[in-house]
Amino acid sequence: MIQLFHVTKYYDRRPALFDINLQIDKGEFVLLMGPSGAGKTTLLKLLFCAEQPDEGQILVQQRNVARIRPWEVPYLRRRMGFVFQDFRLLPKKTVFENVALPLLVQGVSSFDARRKVMEVLKAAGIDHKKESRPPLLSAGEQQRVCIARAIVNGPFVLLADEPTGNMDPDLSSEIIELFKTINARGTTVVVATHNRQVVEQVNRRVVTLAQGRLASDDRPASDERVGQ
Repeated sequence: MIQLFHVTKYYDRRPALFDINLQIDKGEFVLLMGPSGAGKTTLLKLLFCAEQPDEGQILVQQRNVARIRPWEVPYLRRRMGFVFQDFRLLPKKTVFENVALPLLVQGVSSFDARRKVMEVLKAAGIDHKKESRPPLLSAGEQQRVCIARAIVNGPFVLLADEPTGNMDPDLSSEIIELFKTINARGTTVVVATHNRQVVEQVNRRVVTLAQGRLASDDRPASDERVGQ
């Protein structure tokens, strides 16, 4: 479903990623590990078309996103979900309005949007806060809103950049359990993290980056892909 062939990305003539070859299949839960500066965020940005590779090819559902036209990017992103580390919620909008925004932009009817938003808010365990505004929520609650917003379109893949980076172990565990539930329903999940607790909790494939290079790709024997 996702394939990278000899992908390299430079910033100021320095490779943030160098000669990356990677395949992620449908239904996988993949953890991107590595210290700060290893290239995890850059890799996610490339998959989300927020950046373009300088060398190599990236295929997402058999489409070469390295050559995608700018006007095609929003259409591809509608089928992808992205959870940002810094939340990026609109502070003056309610939880419901934040999650509904991607649907309204696409022209989904108010009736269908309300149904879908309430479904994902309930799945994320944040439906009781639908009328609240983000500044009044805890970090864990804000992250749940971000996850609800990311999955409201029913994406084929969910990308998350350090989603537990600012949370205590208990909150981190709750968020990871939510990702596992989403994955169990068929969505491919790719999470960038440096938290070893997350690795132990998920017990799935771990792709480790070091200084922009693919250092290791480990899959536990118990790993089973959804839908395969």
